[in-house]
Amino acid sequence: MDVAGHRPAAKGRRSPSRWLAGLIGHGLCFRTARRYQRSGRGVAEQEQVYRQLMRWLSGAAFGAEQGLSPALGYEEFRTRIPLRTYEEFAPYLERMKHGEADVLHPGRCAHFAVSSGTTAGPSKWLPVNGPLLAHFRQAGLDSLSLYALRSGGRTVFQGRQLFLGGSTALQPLAGVAPPIMAGDLSGITSLHLPGWVERLLYEPGREIAQMADWPAKLDAIARRIHGQDIRMIAGIPSWLLVLARHLREHAKRVEGQAPATIQALFPRLECLVHGGVPIGPFAEELREVYGAGIAFHEVYPASEGFIAAQDADAGAGLRLLTGHGIFYEFLPLEDFTEGLLPAGRAVPLAGVRAGVDYVLLMTTPAGLVRYVIGDVVRFVSTTPPRLIYVGRTKLQLSAFGEHVIEKELTDAVAVVCGRHGLQPVNFHVAPQFPEAAVGRALGRHEWWLEARSTGSIRPPSPRQLADELDQALVLQNDDYAAKRQGGGLAAPEVHWVPPGCFEAGLRRIGQWGGQHKTPRCRSDRKFVETLRLPLS
Repeated sequence: MDVAGHRPAAKGRRSPSRWLAGLIGHGLCFRTARRYQRSGRGVAEQEQVYRQLMRWLSGAAFGAEQGLSPALGYEEFRTRIPLRTYEEFAPYLERMKHGEADVLHPGRCAHFAVSSGTTAGPSKWLPVNGPLLAHFRQAGLDSLSLYALRSGGRTVFQGRQLFLGGSTALQPLAGVAPPIMAGDLSGITSLHLPGWVERLLYEPGREIAQMADWPAKLDAIARRIHGQDIRMIAGIPSWLLVLARHLREHAKRVEGQAPATIQALFPRLECLVHGGVPIGPFAEELREVYGAGIAFHEVYPASEGFIAAQDADAGAGLRLLTGHGIFYEFLPLEDFTEGLLPAGRAVPLAGVRAGVDYVLLMTTPAGLVRYVIGDVVRFVSTTPPRLIYVGRTKLQLSAFGEHVIEKELTDAVAVVCGRHGLQPVNFHVAPQFPEAAVGRALGRHEWWLEARSTGSIRPPSPRQLADELDQALVLQNDDYAAKRQGGGLAAPEVHWVPPGCFEAGLRRIGQWGGQHKTPRCRSDRKFVETLRLPLS
């Protein structure tokens, strides 16, 4: 029996469980390959999903109020049904949280996914019903199959898969019977895993997955999986690095020395599944820590739905999952204004163009209709439909009309830090507004950057770093370039942040953990003031 409580297979012999998992994985890959080869642009699948949702949602109070019906054509839906933000759904969600049935979707909602978001604002309570759970199960299995297909093997199904997520513990809403359970989406989905997934693949097991104390949880994971046949690890890039540190420290305690890489600890580890934030600033260090041969597989999940997954090389974007019960629409970012959302300007998948930034809209079987999720995406191709995540509608720098998006900031940091042998740990950018009292006539961007040196190169001064980040943004963004070159925006200012400052601030506001992400930018100073980031 190994230290994790699992009996290893006899040397040179395939265990029955590994054989069974491999057989199931082969079947999943065959089915996924056929589906995605047939789907083409995914337009026909989306049209079918739309018709299914109109039949389903017309049976609830919200659908009746809006005039949803099986006969409602898309053009009428597009021009007549308004776009809505979370705040506009909140009154309906409150009714559902008190146990009322048939509000946004037919029946009673038994689960709510509590999403903290990334903007230092209040939590969102998002409904999760049976059809949405089915969506997550199928989309999750498809995402794994797409990796297996593009990697040319099925071995990822023949060992254990570690999912590094938030606490899976759920809490009942007070005063509601039968109980309605709420918590992290990973907790809801983990309770509804296919039996063979939980038995043959899933780590770290239910007990550890429910832990909320992150240092204790990571130590427990390291103890449990030591000596296991780990094939895949999934998590947010920054937390994958934290996990690696705990794994190496535990291995040193057990074996007397730390492994050179995590692949040395788990020789059959082949894949890191990542999502939530761009991997660019972390890619080099992840390969160094996990092993040069590690493969990356990107996914695009949200609490509202599993949106896309990688099916080709990283530069090709992520394949939109068009056939799993969610209907997508896309509002050109140039038409997006907070508080004024033009319904008729949104287009379905059939109307998108490559290279255009769109605000993502979703209609889900849980009853969110034309819901503005808050993400901005850009299609790399339309046949097949592949996109990239470029930022959040609220996480933009446009206090001075510069329209800088999160992806541009992340790319600039990755390029400039890589040039100087620096590994970004965390960063945030906020506007510094004109203030006559201190002689500041123009606004500027103010950066807070925490990074570690990966070599012996002397780190640049804040002024040099600011100049290089400025030039990187000028090359990427025409609006920013026009503001800088036209004298409407002063040169940026950079502050080095001492190690641990972001962590301390996030802990203080209760947003430290595997599913929490630092907002990279805002058009106000709310996040900076909340975290009380220091000035260097």
